This record gives sequence, C-alpha cells and structure tokens, in this order.
Amino acid sequence: MRSFTFTSLSESVILLMFHNTISEDVHLQVMHAKQRIEQTPFPGFTEAVPAYTSLAIHFQPQLIETTNSISSTVQQYIFDLLTQPVTETQQQTERLIEIPVCYDETVAPDLIETARQLQLTTDELISIHLSKTYRLYMLGFTPGFPYLGKLDERIITQRKQQPRLSVPAGSVAIAGEQTGIYPFATPGGWNIIGQTPVQLFNRSSENPFLLQAGDQVQFKQITLQEFYALSSSTKKSEES
Repeated sequence: MRSFTFTSLSESVILLMFHNTISEDVHLQVMHAKQRIEQTPFPGFTEAVPAYTSLAIHFQPQLIETTNSISSTVQQYIFDLLTQPVTETQQQTERLIEIPVCYDETVAPDLIETARQLQLTTDELISIHLSKTYRLYMLGFTPGFPYLGKLDERIITQRKQQPRLSVPAGSVAIAGEQTGIYPFATPGGWNIIGQTPVQLFNRSSENPFLLQAGDQVQFKQITLQEFYALSSSTKKSEES
C-alpha cells in the first residue's frame, strides 16, 4: 500500500487521497482500501465512496467513543487497518461485465461526425472502442453513470460544444479519455457513438446499480435488430 493523506471534509466525512494522477494502479489502491474498511468497519462507519484517486469515508460521529478528537480517532483506525499485511481472503476480486452495444447510426447520432473529426472510418472507431476492457473508476453525475477508462488514444475526443438537452437512456458515449453510459434520459455533452438496451439502474432492486466502481467492462457489438429485441425484453421485464 502506498502512502495516502487524510483530509476532513466535514464532521462526518474523511477523505483519503492516494495520488493526484488518474491511473489503474492508483484506483486499485482506492478499491483495496474500500474493501478492507468495509470488511472491518469501525463503530459509526456508514459508507466508503470511491473516486478516481480518493476514497470518502462517511461515519456517524455520535457513535464514536474517544478521548481525542473524533477525526483523529477515525484517521488512526483507518491508518492502522490499511497498513496491516493483506491476507489471502482480503485480496480484491473484480467483476467482468459484458455490455451489448448497438453502433447503428439510428441510435448513434454522433458516430459519423466523431469518426470524421478523429480522421477514422466509423468501422475503425467502433473497432477501437470495442478493443479494450475498461475499468469503472467511479459512478457520477447521475445515479449509476459509469466513468470508464481509459480510451485508446486514437479515439480521445472533446466534449460537444453544444450539449444536448436530453440524451436517451442507454446511450454509450465518449469524451476526453473516458467512455460512459447514460442510465437515464438526461442532458449531456458527450459524443454518442452507440446505445445499449441494458438497464443500468433499477430502483426496485435491492442493489439498484448494475455496475459498481472497480468493475471491468467489455462492450459487445449487437445489430439494430438485436438491440430492439433486447430493449423489448427489458421493457416487458420492467412491467411484470
């Protein structure tokens, strides 16, 4: 475990910062810390929320008994826990999730223009996007939106200058070094190059999020016909 620093964000949140550079190695440290804290929670612990290079530890200060400051007590507990040797049962496990994506132009409104800007054919852009397994760094700006990276440098692109007022749910998009999936119909400025029929957020489920930080995600290309068939199946499942 590399060094990390503490910052008190509030009386009930402490931030662990592992580095100021986004990388898979740093994110592995973040997820390892999250797993260890969740496996051995301290009194008052409620949640550990990962981001690219940091981990926010939420707790209930009224449940922590100490003669010192609550912040220093929590920090000492975390430091002691994370500097202990890792046992075999504490090794981090990762899920590999396959997401079907249709890249047909009828559901990928930015595919042609994005390929043109990148000086690629649409088939080349699709092939490059499919060629990698992506790490899910964090869920943001709406519930269940996965920030996946990093993109192959050949398809790194800027956000749209004029964001859309509404991006369809399931839209698969790229911006900067990342790719993501819109769980809901929301405003957005990423370049839409495909769409998935998979539902990323289900409020009626015990765990409403299909994906979680630390997952490995692979995209699998499907036809427009397959997309509509799977979309219909998903809709019927929601209604039943």
